[in-house]
Amino acid sequence: MKTENQALHWRYATKGFNPEKKVPEEKLKEILETARMAPTSYGLQPFHVTVVKDQALREKLKPFSWNQAQITDCSHLVVFQSRIRIDEKLVNDYIELISKTRGVPVATLEGFRGMMLSTAAKEPGSATSQEWAKRQAYIAMGFLLHSAAMHEVDACPIEGIDGAEYDRLLGADAKGLQTVVVVALGHRAESDAYQNLKKVRQPVEQFFSFV
Repeated sequence: MKTENQALHWRYATKGFNPEKKVPEEKLKEILETARMAPTSYGLQPFHVTVVKDQALREKLKPFSWNQAQITDCSHLVVFQSRIRIDEKLVNDYIELISKTRGVPVATLEGFRGMMLSTAAKEPGSATSQEWAKRQAYIAMGFLLHSAAMHEVDACPIEGIDGAEYDRLLGADAKGLQTVVVVALGHRAESDAYQNLKKVRQPVEQFFSFV
């Protein structure tokens, strides 16, 4: 396995995937697990991840993705969907999960519950709340991209999509979700010229400040 820096220099936003080369299930599970285990505010995870394997469904999604070939040529399409409402039910369900997982009484978590209700769930469905949920999803996406690179699986994060149409085709509305961003996973095609381009990043002295 590559070192982290080697993996990050190896990866790029893959434009051309080899549709014949699929990501093995065990490797896919490892990559997806990093998204599940990624840190989020309060640990609340106000988003859902849908993995689209079905080729026919991806063909339907492609026109709502600026007809980008990655949508249909990749091995798996990972869709990050944030929760529209951060409300008391979501908080209560999370408190129950903590209680069950850690073996502690719900009553001992009342202070934590109250804090979440007065902050994250203060304005369910508001623009501010929805934006916060989307940001949490992006944290998980970052972990997934890093993991993919470590496993030498190519990836391309894609924001150029019609989220409303994705929601319709994936039934997100009925689940209280909205599509935020997608990641195509697979293996690069030999013909994808982008893999040969040098990475362009700000110099270290420009990118960082130490105070």
